[in-house]
Amino acid sequence: MVQNREVWSTRLGLILAVAGNAIGLGNFLRFPVQAADNGGGAFMIPYMISLILLGIPLVWVEWTLGRYGGERGHGTAVAVFDYIWKKPYAKYIGILGVMIPLVVVVYYVYIESWTLAFSIFSLIGAVPHEHMNGSAAEYLKPFKDFLLSFIGANSESPIFLNPPLSAYLFFVITMFLNAYILYRGVSAGIEKVARFAMPTIFILAIILLIRVFTMTSPEGRNFLDGLGFLWNPDFSALTDPKVWLAAAGQIFFTLSIGFGAILTYASYLKPKSDVALNGLAGASVNEFAEVILGGSIAITASVIFFGVMSTQEIAHQGAFNLGFIAMPAIFANTPLGELFGFIWFLLLFFAGITSSIALSQPAVAFLEDEFGLERKKAVLYLSIFVFVSAHLVIFFKGVLDELDFWVGTVGLALFAFLEAVLFMWIFDSKKAWEELNKYADIKIPHIFYYIMKYVSPLFILIILTTWVINDLPGKLEQSSLNVWIARGFLIFTIILGIILVKKAWEKREQRKVKNG
Repeated sequence: MVQNREVWSTRLGLILAVAGNAIGLGNFLRFPVQAADNGGGAFMIPYMISLILLGIPLVWVEWTLGRYGGERGHGTAVAVFDYIWKKPYAKYIGILGVMIPLVVVVYYVYIESWTLAFSIFSLIGAVPHEHMNGSAAEYLKPFKDFLLSFIGANSESPIFLNPPLSAYLFFVITMFLNAYILYRGVSAGIEKVARFAMPTIFILAIILLIRVFTMTSPEGRNFLDGLGFLWNPDFSALTDPKVWLAAAGQIFFTLSIGFGAILTYASYLKPKSDVALNGLAGASVNEFAEVILGGSIAITASVIFFGVMSTQEIAHQGAFNLGFIAMPAIFANTPLGELFGFIWFLLLFFAGITSSIALSQPAVAFLEDEFGLERKKAVLYLSIFVFVSAHLVIFFKGVLDELDFWVGTVGLALFAFLEAVLFMWIFDSKKAWEELNKYADIKIPHIFYYIMKYVSPLFILIILTTWVINDLPGKLEQSSLNVWIARGFLIFTIILGIILVKKAWEKREQRKVKNG
Protein backbone atom coordinates (compact mmCIF):
# COMPACT_ATOMS: atom_id res chain seq x y z
CA MET A 1 0.00 0.00 0.00
CA VAL A 2 1.27 3.48 -0.90
CA GLN A 3 1.64 5.57 2.24
CA ASN A 4 0.53 9.20 2.35
CA ARG A 5 3.46 11.35 1.31
CA GLU A 6 3.91 15.07 0.89
CA VAL A 7 3.50 16.58 -2.58
CA TRP A 8 4.54 19.82 -4.22
CA SER A 9 1.70 22.32 -3.88
CA THR A 10 2.14 23.90 -7.34
CA ARG A 11 3.93 23.17 -10.58
CA LEU A 12 5.78 26.50 -10.41
CA GLY A 13 6.96 25.70 -6.90
CA LEU A 14 8.18 22.32 -8.10
CA ILE A 15 10.13 23.79 -11.03
CA LEU A 16 11.65 26.50 -8.81
CA ALA A 17 12.62 23.92 -6.18
CA VAL A 18 14.23 21.61 -8.75
CA ALA A 19 15.98 24.58 -10.37
CA GLY A 20 17.11 25.62 -6.89
CA ASN A 21 18.52 22.14 -6.41
CA ALA A 22 20.59 22.54 -9.57
CA ILE A 23 21.39 26.26 -9.26
CA GLY A 24 24.07 26.30 -6.61
CA LEU A 25 27.65 27.27 -5.99
CA GLY A 26 28.62 25.29 -9.08
CA ASN A 27 26.83 27.79 -11.33
CA PHE A 28 28.57 30.90 -10.03
CA LEU A 29 31.84 29.51 -8.67
CA ARG A 30 32.68 26.23 -10.42
CA PHE A 31 31.45 27.02 -13.93
CA PRO A 32 33.46 30.27 -14.37
CA VAL A 33 36.59 28.50 -13.10
CA GLN A 34 36.11 25.51 -15.41
CA ALA A 35 35.33 27.72 -18.41
CA ALA A 36 38.26 30.08 -17.81
CA ASP A 37 40.74 27.28 -17.05
CA ASN A 38 39.75 25.41 -20.21
CA GLY A 39 39.97 28.21 -22.73
CA GLY A 40 36.62 30.01 -22.56
CA GLY A 41 35.11 29.49 -25.99
CA ALA A 42 37.09 26.25 -26.29
CA PHE A 43 35.14 24.93 -23.30
CA MET A 44 31.68 25.93 -24.48
CA ILE A 45 31.47 23.60 -27.50
CA PRO A 46 32.05 20.35 -25.53
CA TYR A 47 29.88 21.82 -22.76
CA MET A 48 26.87 22.27 -25.06
CA ILE A 49 27.36 18.86 -26.67
CA SER A 50 27.59 17.27 -23.21
CA LEU A 51 24.39 19.05 -22.20
CA ILE A 52 22.46 17.50 -25.10
CA LEU A 53 23.98 14.02 -25.04
CA LEU A 54 24.44 13.64 -21.30
CA GLY A 55 22.71 16.31 -19.24
CA ILE A 56 19.14 16.48 -20.50
CA PRO A 57 18.77 12.69 -21.07
CA LEU A 58 19.96 11.91 -17.54
CA VAL A 59 17.73 14.59 -16.06
CA TRP A 60 14.79 12.79 -17.69
CA VAL A 61 16.05 9.47 -16.32
CA GLU A 62 16.11 10.77 -12.74
CA TRP A 63 12.74 12.52 -13.04
CA THR A 64 11.10 9.36 -14.37
CA LEU A 65 12.68 7.09 -11.76
CA GLY A 66 11.58 9.51 -9.06
CA ARG A 67 7.97 9.59 -10.21
CA TYR A 68 8.01 5.78 -10.52
CA GLY A 69 9.17 5.46 -6.91
CA GLY A 70 6.79 8.13 -5.62
CA GLU A 71 3.81 6.31 -7.11
CA ARG A 72 4.82 3.36 -4.93
CA GLY A 73 5.37 5.41 -1.77
CA HIS A 74 9.16 5.70 -1.92
CA GLY A 75 11.47 8.59 -2.71
CA THR A 76 15.01 7.25 -2.92
CA ALA A 77 17.06 5.10 -5.26
CA VAL A 78 17.15 2.37 -2.60
CA ALA A 79 13.54 1.33 -3.15
CA VAL A 80 13.47 2.28 -6.85
CA PHE A 81 16.46 0.06 -7.62
CA ASP A 82 14.83 -2.73 -5.61
CA TYR A 83 11.53 -2.43 -7.50
CA ILE A 84 13.10 -2.39 -10.97
CA TRP A 85 16.12 -4.65 -10.52
CA LYS A 86 14.86 -7.85 -8.94
CA LYS A 87 18.14 -8.76 -7.27
CA PRO A 88 18.92 -8.93 -3.53
CA TYR A 89 21.86 -6.56 -3.95
CA ALA A 90 19.97 -3.90 -5.96
CA LYS A 91 18.82 -1.96 -2.91
CA TYR A 92 22.38 -1.86 -1.55
CA ILE A 93 23.59 -0.30 -4.79
CA GLY A 94 20.71 2.15 -4.59
CA ILE A 95 21.97 3.44 -1.22
CA LEU A 96 24.59 5.36 -3.22
CA GLY A 97 21.75 7.70 -4.19
CA VAL A 98 21.40 8.59 -0.52
CA MET A 99 24.99 8.49 0.68
CA ILE A 100 26.56 10.46 -2.19
CA PRO A 101 24.46 13.61 -1.60
CA LEU A 102 24.77 13.13 2.16
CA VAL A 103 28.58 13.23 2.03
CA VAL A 104 28.49 16.20 -0.35
CA VAL A 105 26.29 18.07 2.16
CA VAL A 106 28.95 17.49 4.84
CA TYR A 107 31.38 19.83 3.06
CA TYR A 108 28.91 21.82 0.94
CA VAL A 109 27.19 23.39 3.98
CA TYR A 110 30.56 24.56 5.30
CA ILE A 111 31.48 26.23 2.00
CA GLU A 112 27.98 27.70 1.94
CA SER A 113 28.66 29.27 5.34
CA TRP A 114 31.68 31.07 3.88
CA THR A 115 29.38 32.90 1.47
CA LEU A 116 27.14 34.06 4.32
CA ALA A 117 30.18 35.24 6.27
CA PHE A 118 31.72 37.06 3.29
CA SER A 119 28.43 38.81 2.51
CA ILE A 120 28.45 40.29 6.03
CA PHE A 121 32.18 41.04 5.88
CA SER A 122 31.69 42.87 2.57
CA LEU A 123 28.83 44.96 3.94
CA ILE A 124 30.74 46.10 7.03
CA GLY A 125 33.99 46.71 5.13
CA ALA A 126 35.94 43.86 6.76
CA VAL A 127 37.26 42.56 3.40
CA PRO A 128 40.66 44.02 2.29
CA HIS A 129 40.46 47.43 0.56
CA GLU A 130 43.70 47.45 -1.44
CA HIS A 131 43.53 49.32 -4.73
CA MET A 132 44.95 47.92 -7.94
CA ASN A 133 48.72 48.26 -7.95
CA GLY A 134 51.40 46.12 -9.55
CA SER A 135 50.77 42.66 -11.02
CA ALA A 136 47.56 40.72 -10.58
CA ALA A 137 49.31 38.18 -8.32
CA GLU A 138 50.68 40.91 -6.03
CA TYR A 139 47.35 42.70 -5.87
CA LEU A 140 45.37 39.55 -5.11
CA LYS A 141 47.67 38.36 -2.32
CA PRO A 142 45.91 40.21 0.55
CA PHE A 143 42.54 38.87 -0.62
CA LYS A 144 43.96 35.35 -0.82
CA ASP A 145 45.48 35.67 2.64
CA PHE A 146 42.11 36.86 3.97
CA LEU A 147 40.36 33.73 2.66
CA LEU A 148 43.11 31.41 3.91
CA SER A 149 42.98 33.05 7.32
CA PHE A 150 39.19 32.71 7.50
CA ILE A 151 39.24 28.97 6.79
CA GLY A 152 42.37 28.44 8.89
CA ALA A 153 44.46 27.17 5.99
CA ASN A 154 47.39 29.41 6.97
CA SER A 155 48.06 27.13 9.91
CA GLU A 156 51.63 25.79 10.04
CA SER A 157 50.39 22.36 11.08
CA PRO A 158 50.50 19.77 8.27
CA ILE A 159 47.37 18.13 9.71
CA PHE A 160 45.07 20.72 11.28
CA LEU A 161 43.26 23.79 10.04
CA ASN A 162 42.85 26.64 12.50
CA PRO A 163 39.72 28.62 11.55
CA PRO A 164 38.69 31.58 13.74
CA LEU A 165 35.60 31.45 15.94
CA SER A 166 33.69 33.57 13.40
CA ALA A 167 34.02 30.85 10.74
CA TYR A 168 32.63 28.26 13.14
CA LEU A 169 29.74 30.51 14.19
CA PHE A 170 28.71 31.12 10.58
CA PHE A 171 28.81 27.37 10.00
CA VAL A 172 26.49 26.81 13.00
CA ILE A 173 24.08 29.48 11.71
CA THR A 174 24.05 27.94 8.22
CA MET A 175 23.55 24.48 9.67
CA PHE A 176 20.57 25.72 11.69
CA LEU A 177 18.95 27.40 8.66
CA ASN A 178 19.26 24.20 6.61
CA ALA A 179 17.76 22.10 9.40
CA TYR A 180 14.88 24.51 9.95
CA ILE A 181 13.90 24.57 6.26
CA LEU A 182 14.02 20.77 6.07
CA TYR A 183 12.02 20.52 9.30
CA ARG A 184 9.25 22.62 7.74
CA GLY A 185 8.70 20.00 5.05
CA VAL A 186 8.51 19.76 1.27
CA SER A 187 5.80 22.32 0.47
CA ALA A 188 5.97 24.51 3.59
CA GLY A 189 9.77 24.51 3.77
CA ILE A 190 11.67 23.63 0.61
CA GLU A 191 9.07 24.92 -1.87
CA LYS A 192 8.44 28.15 0.06
CA VAL A 193 12.16 28.91 0.25
CA ALA A 194 12.55 28.20 -3.48
CA ARG A 195 9.70 30.61 -4.29
CA PHE A 196 11.61 33.38 -2.48
CA ALA A 197 15.22 32.42 -3.16
CA MET A 198 15.02 31.75 -6.90
CA PRO A 199 13.62 35.15 -7.96
CA THR A 200 16.03 36.78 -5.50
CA ILE A 201 18.98 34.98 -7.10
CA PHE A 202 18.01 36.23 -10.56
CA ILE A 203 17.41 39.79 -9.35
CA LEU A 204 20.78 39.94 -7.58
CA ALA A 205 22.53 38.37 -10.58
CA ILE A 206 21.00 40.89 -12.99
CA ILE A 207 22.09 43.78 -10.74
CA LEU A 208 25.64 42.43 -10.76
CA LEU A 209 25.51 41.79 -14.50
CA ILE A 210 24.52 45.40 -15.19
CA ARG A 211 27.35 46.63 -12.98
CA VAL A 212 29.91 44.37 -14.65
CA PHE A 213 28.76 45.41 -18.13
CA THR A 214 29.39 49.07 -17.24
CA MET A 215 32.96 48.44 -16.05
CA THR A 216 36.06 49.46 -18.01
CA SER A 217 39.75 49.06 -17.22
CA PRO A 218 42.50 51.69 -17.53
CA GLU A 219 43.77 49.64 -20.48
CA GLY A 220 40.41 50.03 -22.22
CA ARG A 221 39.03 46.53 -21.68
CA ASN A 222 35.25 46.26 -21.32
CA PHE A 223 32.53 43.61 -21.17
CA LEU A 224 32.96 42.71 -24.84
CA ASP A 225 36.43 41.37 -24.07
CA GLY A 226 35.03 39.09 -21.38
CA LEU A 227 32.15 37.88 -23.53
CA GLY A 228 34.53 37.38 -26.45
CA PHE A 229 36.75 35.14 -24.34
CA LEU A 230 33.75 33.02 -23.32
CA TRP A 231 31.93 32.84 -26.64
CA ASN A 232 34.51 32.94 -29.44
CA PRO A 233 34.56 29.27 -30.50
CA ASP A 234 37.80 27.32 -30.65
CA PHE A 235 37.17 24.12 -32.58
CA SER A 236 40.63 22.78 -31.76
CA ALA A 237 39.25 21.98 -28.29
CA LEU A 238 37.23 19.16 -29.78
CA THR A 239 40.42 17.08 -29.93
CA ASP A 240 41.45 17.81 -26.31
CA PRO A 241 40.22 15.07 -23.91
CA LYS A 242 40.89 17.30 -20.89
CA VAL A 243 38.36 19.89 -22.05
CA TRP A 244 35.75 17.21 -22.78
CA LEU A 245 36.20 15.73 -19.30
CA ALA A 246 35.93 19.14 -17.67
CA ALA A 247 32.80 19.98 -19.66
CA ALA A 248 31.08 16.68 -18.93
CA GLY A 249 32.05 16.90 -15.25
CA GLN A 250 30.53 20.36 -15.04
CA ILE A 251 27.28 19.10 -16.59
CA PHE A 252 27.06 16.42 -13.89
CA PHE A 253 27.62 18.97 -11.16
CA THR A 254 25.44 21.79 -12.47
CA LEU A 255 22.36 19.68 -13.25
CA SER A 256 22.74 17.62 -10.04
CA ILE A 257 22.94 14.42 -12.09
CA GLY A 258 24.02 11.41 -10.09
CA PHE A 259 23.22 12.96 -6.72
CA GLY A 260 19.85 11.26 -6.34
CA ALA A 261 18.27 14.59 -5.32
CA ILE A 262 16.25 15.02 -8.54
CA LEU A 263 14.93 11.48 -8.12
CA THR A 264 13.79 12.30 -4.58
CA TYR A 265 12.22 15.63 -5.58
CA ALA A 266 10.33 13.94 -8.43
CA SER A 267 8.92 11.38 -6.00
CA TYR A 268 6.78 14.15 -4.46
CA LEU A 269 4.94 14.84 -7.73
CA LYS A 270 1.17 14.83 -7.70
CA PRO A 271 -0.48 11.84 -9.43
CA LYS A 272 -0.35 11.86 -13.24
CA SER A 273 2.26 14.63 -13.33
CA ASP A 274 4.43 15.29 -16.37
CA VAL A 275 8.18 14.71 -16.09
CA ALA A 276 9.25 15.50 -19.66
CA LEU A 277 8.42 19.22 -19.65
CA ASN A 278 9.12 19.66 -15.94
CA GLY A 279 12.56 18.13 -16.33
CA LEU A 280 13.39 20.23 -19.36
CA ALA A 281 12.10 23.40 -17.67
CA GLY A 282 14.20 22.85 -14.56
CA ALA A 283 17.30 22.17 -16.65
CA SER A 284 16.67 25.25 -18.81
CA VAL A 285 16.35 27.57 -15.81
CA ASN A 286 19.61 26.17 -14.46
CA GLU A 287 21.46 26.62 -17.75
CA PHE A 288 20.29 30.22 -18.06
CA ALA A 289 21.56 30.91 -14.54
CA GLU A 290 24.89 29.20 -15.22
CA VAL A 291 25.80 30.19 -18.75
CA ILE A 292 24.16 33.59 -19.14
CA LEU A 293 24.52 34.88 -15.59
CA GLY A 294 27.21 32.79 -13.87
CA GLY A 295 29.62 32.91 -16.78
CA SER A 296 28.99 36.53 -17.67
CA ILE A 297 29.54 37.97 -14.18
CA ALA A 298 32.76 36.47 -12.79
CA ILE A 299 34.61 35.78 -16.05
CA THR A 300 33.72 39.13 -17.65
CA ALA A 301 34.64 41.11 -14.53
CA SER A 302 37.96 39.28 -14.21
CA VAL A 303 38.88 39.74 -17.87
CA ILE A 304 38.11 43.47 -17.64
CA PHE A 305 40.31 43.96 -14.58
CA PHE A 306 43.09 41.43 -15.10
CA GLY A 307 43.02 40.41 -18.76
CA VAL A 308 42.51 36.99 -20.33
CA MET A 309 45.86 35.45 -19.40
CA SER A 310 45.66 36.47 -15.74
CA THR A 311 42.04 35.30 -15.54
CA GLN A 312 43.07 31.86 -16.78
CA GLU A 313 45.92 31.77 -14.27
CA ILE A 314 43.58 32.78 -11.42
CA ALA A 315 41.14 30.02 -12.38
CA HIS A 316 43.91 27.46 -12.71
CA GLN A 317 45.10 28.10 -9.15
CA GLY A 318 41.92 26.88 -7.44
CA ALA A 319 38.17 26.45 -7.50
CA PHE A 320 37.52 29.35 -5.10
CA ASN A 321 39.94 31.87 -6.55
CA LEU A 322 37.59 33.69 -8.91
CA GLY A 323 34.67 33.87 -6.52
CA PHE A 324 36.33 34.45 -3.14
CA ILE A 325 39.54 36.23 -4.17
CA ALA A 326 39.24 37.91 -7.58
CA MET A 327 35.67 39.21 -7.17
CA PRO A 328 36.29 40.94 -3.79
CA ALA A 329 39.46 42.42 -5.28
CA ILE A 330 37.48 43.75 -8.24
CA PHE A 331 34.79 45.25 -6.01
CA ALA A 332 37.50 46.95 -3.93
CA ASN A 333 38.23 49.05 -7.05
CA THR A 334 34.55 49.69 -7.79
CA PRO A 335 32.34 52.53 -6.49
CA LEU A 336 29.96 51.14 -3.85
CA GLY A 337 32.17 48.05 -3.82
CA GLU A 338 31.04 47.00 -0.33
CA LEU A 339 27.43 46.90 -1.53
CA PHE A 340 28.23 44.92 -4.67
CA GLY A 341 30.42 42.52 -2.67
CA PHE A 342 27.51 41.99 -0.30
CA ILE A 343 25.17 41.30 -3.24
CA TRP A 344 27.64 38.86 -4.83
CA PHE A 345 28.10 36.73 -1.72
CA LEU A 346 24.43 36.92 -0.77
CA LEU A 347 23.65 35.59 -4.25
CA LEU A 348 26.05 32.71 -3.61
CA PHE A 349 24.45 32.02 -0.24
CA PHE A 350 20.93 31.76 -1.66
CA ALA A 351 22.21 29.56 -4.48
CA GLY A 352 24.02 27.38 -1.96
CA ILE A 353 21.19 26.88 0.50
CA THR A 354 18.65 25.84 -2.16
CA SER A 355 21.11 23.15 -3.23
CA SER A 356 22.12 21.96 0.24
CA ILE A 357 18.53 21.35 1.33
CA ALA A 358 17.95 19.41 -1.90
CA LEU A 359 21.03 17.28 -1.29
CA SER A 360 19.83 16.59 2.27
CA GLN A 361 16.34 15.51 1.23
CA PRO A 362 17.25 11.98 -0.03
CA ALA A 363 18.49 11.01 3.45
CA VAL A 364 15.39 12.51 5.07
CA ALA A 365 13.13 10.67 2.59
CA PHE A 366 14.97 7.40 3.22
CA LEU A 367 14.42 7.64 6.97
CA GLU A 368 10.78 8.60 6.50
CA ASP A 369 9.89 6.08 3.80
CA GLU A 370 11.84 3.04 4.92
CA PHE A 371 11.83 3.46 8.72
CA GLY A 372 8.53 5.30 9.10
CA LEU A 373 10.12 8.12 11.12
CA GLU A 374 8.36 11.42 11.58
CA ARG A 375 9.96 14.19 9.59
CA LYS A 376 11.23 16.08 12.64
CA LYS A 377 13.10 12.99 13.85
CA ALA A 378 14.50 12.26 10.39
CA VAL A 379 15.76 15.86 10.10
CA LEU A 380 17.22 15.72 13.61
CA TYR A 381 19.21 12.53 12.88
CA LEU A 382 20.41 13.93 9.55
CA SER A 383 21.45 17.25 11.12
CA ILE A 384 23.40 15.54 13.89
CA PHE A 385 25.25 13.39 11.36
CA VAL A 386 26.11 16.35 9.10
CA PHE A 387 27.08 18.63 11.98
CA VAL A 388 29.42 16.10 13.60
CA SER A 389 30.92 14.92 10.30
CA ALA A 390 31.56 18.46 9.07
CA HIS A 391 34.18 18.89 11.80
CA LEU A 392 36.48 16.67 9.74
CA VAL A 393 36.26 19.23 6.93
CA ILE A 394 36.50 22.24 9.23
CA PHE A 395 39.57 21.13 11.18
CA PHE A 396 41.56 18.72 8.97
CA LYS A 397 43.54 19.84 5.93
CA GLY A 398 42.79 18.17 2.61
CA VAL A 399 39.68 16.31 3.74
CA LEU A 400 37.40 18.55 1.68
CA ASP A 401 39.36 17.96 -1.53
CA GLU A 402 39.56 14.21 -0.96
CA LEU A 403 35.83 13.89 -0.33
CA ASP A 404 35.03 16.06 -3.33
CA PHE A 405 37.11 13.87 -5.65
CA TRP A 406 35.59 10.55 -4.60
CA VAL A 407 32.02 11.72 -4.13
CA GLY A 408 31.58 15.00 -6.01
CA THR A 409 33.44 13.79 -9.10
CA VAL A 410 33.79 10.02 -9.46
CA GLY A 411 30.73 9.18 -7.36
CA LEU A 412 28.38 11.32 -9.47
CA ALA A 413 29.49 9.74 -12.73
CA LEU A 414 29.34 6.22 -11.32
CA PHE A 415 25.83 6.58 -9.92
CA ALA A 416 24.58 8.34 -13.06
CA PHE A 417 25.89 5.40 -15.09
CA LEU A 418 24.05 2.95 -12.83
CA GLU A 419 20.84 4.95 -13.19
CA ALA A 420 21.13 5.06 -16.98
CA VAL A 421 21.76 1.30 -17.23
CA LEU A 422 18.99 0.50 -14.75
CA PHE A 423 16.47 2.65 -16.61
CA MET A 424 17.20 1.82 -20.24
CA TRP A 425 18.56 -1.73 -19.99
CA ILE A 426 17.38 -3.47 -16.82
CA PHE A 427 13.94 -1.85 -16.70
CA ASP A 428 13.72 -2.40 -20.50
CA SER A 429 14.15 0.49 -22.89
CA LYS A 430 10.65 0.35 -24.37
CA LYS A 431 8.98 0.33 -20.95
CA ALA A 432 11.32 3.11 -19.85
CA TRP A 433 10.47 5.25 -22.88
CA GLU A 434 6.76 4.73 -22.24
CA GLU A 435 7.21 5.64 -18.58
CA LEU A 436 9.04 8.85 -19.50
CA ASN A 437 6.36 9.90 -21.97
CA LYS A 438 3.44 8.97 -19.70
CA TYR A 439 1.35 12.10 -18.95
CA ALA A 440 3.93 14.13 -20.92
CA ASP A 441 3.04 17.71 -21.87
CA ILE A 442 5.56 17.70 -24.72
CA LYS A 443 6.58 15.16 -27.33
CA ILE A 444 10.21 14.17 -26.83
CA PRO A 445 12.01 13.61 -30.16
CA HIS A 446 12.51 9.87 -30.65
CA ILE A 447 16.24 10.40 -31.25
CA PHE A 448 16.57 10.75 -27.48
CA TYR A 449 15.48 7.13 -27.10
CA TYR A 450 18.74 6.08 -28.77
CA ILE A 451 20.77 8.75 -26.99
CA MET A 452 19.49 7.58 -23.61
CA LYS A 453 20.00 3.90 -24.41
CA TYR A 454 23.38 3.98 -26.13
CA VAL A 455 25.10 7.37 -26.22
CA SER A 456 24.68 8.57 -22.62
CA PRO A 457 25.83 5.33 -20.91
CA LEU A 458 28.78 5.03 -23.31
CA PHE A 459 29.68 8.68 -22.73
CA ILE A 460 29.74 8.16 -18.96
CA LEU A 461 31.69 4.93 -19.29
CA ILE A 462 34.37 6.73 -21.31
CA ILE A 463 34.57 9.46 -18.64
CA LEU A 464 34.91 6.91 -15.84
CA THR A 465 37.51 4.90 -17.72
CA THR A 466 39.56 8.02 -18.43
CA TRP A 467 39.46 9.05 -14.78
CA VAL A 468 40.53 5.57 -13.70
CA ILE A 469 43.47 5.62 -16.09
CA ASN A 470 44.59 9.24 -15.66
CA ASP A 471 43.63 10.32 -12.14
CA LEU A 472 43.10 7.26 -9.98
CA PRO A 473 46.74 6.04 -9.78
CA GLY A 474 47.92 9.43 -8.55
CA LYS A 475 45.10 9.63 -6.02
CA LEU A 476 45.78 6.17 -4.64
CA GLU A 477 49.45 7.04 -4.17
CA GLN A 478 48.46 9.72 -1.65
CA SER A 479 48.66 8.23 1.81
CA SER A 480 48.80 11.07 4.32
CA LEU A 481 46.92 10.79 7.62
CA ASN A 482 44.26 13.29 6.52
CA VAL A 483 43.67 11.50 3.23
CA TRP A 484 42.99 8.30 5.13
CA ILE A 485 40.72 10.16 7.56
CA ALA A 486 38.62 11.21 4.55
CA ARG A 487 38.66 7.72 3.06
CA GLY A 488 37.84 6.16 6.42
CA PHE A 489 34.84 8.48 6.72
CA LEU A 490 33.66 7.43 3.26
CA ILE A 491 34.00 3.73 4.10
CA PHE A 492 32.17 4.28 7.39
CA THR A 493 29.33 6.10 5.61
CA ILE A 494 28.91 3.33 3.03
CA ILE A 495 28.89 0.64 5.73
CA LEU A 496 26.36 2.69 7.71
CA GLY A 497 24.16 2.92 4.62
CA ILE A 498 24.31 -0.82 4.01
CA ILE A 499 23.41 -1.55 7.65
CA LEU A 500 20.45 0.85 7.50
CA VAL A 501 19.16 -0.75 4.30
CA LYS A 502 19.44 -4.19 5.84
CA LYS A 503 17.55 -3.06 8.95
CA ALA A 504 14.86 -1.36 6.88
CA TRP A 505 14.20 -4.45 4.78
CA GLU A 506 14.15 -6.67 7.86
CA LYS A 507 11.46 -4.40 9.33
CA ARG A 508 9.58 -4.60 6.03
CA GLU A 509 9.63 -8.41 6.14
CA GLN A 510 8.47 -8.38 9.74
CA ARG A 511 5.51 -6.18 8.78
CA LYS A 512 4.60 -8.56 5.97
CA VAL A 513 4.62 -11.53 8.35
CA LYS A 514 2.62 -9.62 10.94
CA ASN A 515 0.00 -8.58 8.39
CA GLY A 516 -0.28 -12.14 7.14
